[in-house]
Amino acid sequence: MAHDHTTEVLIAGAGPVGLSAAAELRRRGVSCRIVERLPARLPYAKAVGIQPRTLEIWDRMGLVRTVLEAAVPMRGQLIHVSGSEVARIDLVLPPEVPYGFAALPQYETERILEEYVAGLDTRVERGTELLSFAQDADGVTAHLRTGSGAAEEVRARFLIGCDGAHSTVRKGLGLSFEGGAFAEEYMLADVVADWDLPYGYGVRASHTGDDGSTDDLLVCIPLPGDGRYRMSMLVPPELSAGAPDGAEVAHGLEGGRVPELSDIQAVVDRLAPRPATLSGMRWASVFRISHRIVDRYGEGRVFVAGDAAHIHPPTGAQGMNTGIQDACNLAWKLALVVRGEAGPALLTSYDAERRPVGEEVVGRTVRHATRGIENDADDMETLMLREAQLLVGYRDGPLASALYGPDDAPQPGDRAPDCAGLTTPVATYPLRLLDVLRGLTGHVLVLYAEKSTDIEAGDADEAGGLHTITVVGRDSPPDTPAYRDAAGEFARLYRPHGPTGLIVRPDGQLGARFPLSGTAKAVADHFAALSGPAG
Repeated sequence: MAHDHTTEVLIAGAGPVGLSAAAELRRRGVSCRIVERLPARLPYAKAVGIQPRTLEIWDRMGLVRTVLEAAVPMRGQLIHVSGSEVARIDLVLPPEVPYGFAALPQYETERILEEYVAGLDTRVERGTELLSFAQDADGVTAHLRTGSGAAEEVRARFLIGCDGAHSTVRKGLGLSFEGGAFAEEYMLADVVADWDLPYGYGVRASHTGDDGSTDDLLVCIPLPGDGRYRMSMLVPPELSAGAPDGAEVAHGLEGGRVPELSDIQAVVDRLAPRPATLSGMRWASVFRISHRIVDRYGEGRVFVAGDAAHIHPPTGAQGMNTGIQDACNLAWKLALVVRGEAGPALLTSYDAERRPVGEEVVGRTVRHATRGIENDADDMETLMLREAQLLVGYRDGPLASALYGPDDAPQPGDRAPDCAGLTTPVATYPLRLLDVLRGLTGHVLVLYAEKSTDIEAGDADEAGGLHTITVVGRDSPPDTPAYRDAAGEFARLYRPHGPTGLIVRPDGQLGARFPLSGTAKAVADHFAALSGPAG
């Protein structure tokens, strides 16, 4: 056995979730190793939807430009039932949201994230599999098998399982994974269609049987490349293998059975809203869908994230994005604990904040998969914001401090909204709040007042070492040494209650909201909560 190697965090799995965890840890100076059983990235466009909230997170990381250059916009979905168009959903968000919906094949997402992590002096150790682990009061001992077949023992302070639906980490922790599975089998293919459908629109076409149930289905999501789509559909009887009686239905792609282009073409011929000839098939597979979630997101020094913690239908492109936000939520907390800036009790807030999100996503995607997103009870604006993951919040979580100001204003636990129109005496162009936050890795203190004279010189001194941003109202003189809310967007979106302070967490959620007169106490109370959250 190879001699021990020590790292702060060991990450099992180098998909988008594991790579996101590595990226967020490394840019905060935390050492980590990321191991991946597979010898190379899979060339499959499995998860393709990129939500606006994920793009905001990548903006803060300084990664979003690369993603925007590779992705294509998702502008809406055309819904056809039994040959008739029944709905056209336009993916429209409020104008202050900086990013729209996008599509990018999973292998491209992984490439971009892997290159980003490599730029932080961390490489993916491919062909290396986590076999087992054991934890104690001081750390985790993991046993690996490398690509050469050699055994290696690794000592880490923490272990994160981002190793998918069949997670070794989840099984090793003994976490339950309750839920169920859909009986249907599906085909998935990456193909080119020569139809004339509007650019950036997906398709959901189905046929309803005499009993009112859906007996045929086609879902098409646009991909980068002229006329290229990821298509999914029900498996025809002649390709169906079924599941043995009493057998657990697996989740994900299956090996062995590979649909031919003619199998995909036959479904398109039956259901597509426009005639189309398919070509250029890069790959195809058969897959099944389950819906499950763990009873807890970790235990002691070991955690699970992404598909290791929750699996569900791909409806609405929620899974990968939810997993990336799992990773970001956990990584900044681990970084504070590793650096000794917060107590280990902070890590209990990962489960408290993220498992309710996972439960909501699993339930919603199952409803949408069975009833259709067009039949959701929410109004369209709320539906779009929820699908964009812009409504994810932790007001009921252990880190959220007391509300201050209007209840319907952004409060502790809510997403910190972006806003445009911030000006400075030096820049000749307006900035967005995301521009100001980009690249910062820690908590940020934001001080706001209509007039600069309402901000005491000592307010920033009471920040306890936090990076501090001062914003003043639109009527302040243009040469004020602060960010001026020239467009009034900050005041409109944040609805300050007089001179107001905000703490923005490393994951872009609000940590606290308070009157400026109470800055010192609010900062002290917030960081005290990080060392010992309730619940």
